[in-house]
Amino acid sequence: MSLVDLTAVSFAYGRGRTVLDGIDLRIEAGRNLGIVGESGSGKTTMLRLLLGLARPSSGQVSFRGAPLDPGDRSFMRGFRRAVQAVFQDPYSSLDPRQKIADIIAEPLRSLKIATDVEAAVTEALASVDLPLDAASRYPHEFSGGQRQRIAIARAIVSQPELVLADEVVSALDLTTRIRIVELLKALSAKTTLVLVSHDIGFVALLCQDLVILEKGRIVEQGAARDILSAPQHPYTQRLLESTPRLPEFA
Repeated sequence: MSLVDLTAVSFAYGRGRTVLDGIDLRIEAGRNLGIVGESGSGKTTMLRLLLGLARPSSGQVSFRGAPLDPGDRSFMRGFRRAVQAVFQDPYSSLDPRQKIADIIAEPLRSLKIATDVEAAVTEALASVDLPLDAASRYPHEFSGGQRQRIAIARAIVSQPELVLADEVVSALDLTTRIRIVELLKALSAKTTLVLVSHDIGFVALLCQDLVILEKGRIVEQGAARDILSAPQHPYTQRLLESTPRLPEFA
């Protein structure tokens, strides 16, 4: 089943430089997708389109077969419940004035999800391997890796179908990266992941499908196993040659 489709999508800022050009992409339920490219490739813009934070200049973004219209409040409420995001910087993505329980519960309250909020927060904390007493503390009391776990807990508390993660390990040390990869691997049994990264080695550990972006165009896409074993495009080959890989997990 297709969750999100991008059909002939292009994006440009006003009459300026085209950031994305003719993107065709399908995100299938149950198949994690890695979107890989260097700075300036269009990864962040694609993420904004996938989240409904920007409209394409041409083409269409669809969710469950319906056009993704940021102006349709009723549609977007259902979309926000089904699609959540984890952002790159674990230090700026959490409100320092709020306790962790309130940060994690924010999607439940803003989306008016009828549930036992305290129980949902407790379950989310357990899912990311954080102690229950974390709920009463503040972001400054945690390390970068722990903050990223909190951000992931916030993303999954509403039990979304799709989680979009933007460079979630790039600001972390190697040991912490490995722990976050293990966590994401466990979570992918419950939700579909889209990982946006410049690190093809990282996304290859978690994703069944890959999209390689260069200068706003998809230059290669398909099953991760096929692309990694026999990359066809020179740009993909260069990415593989220059990117150190994290250890593989069973």
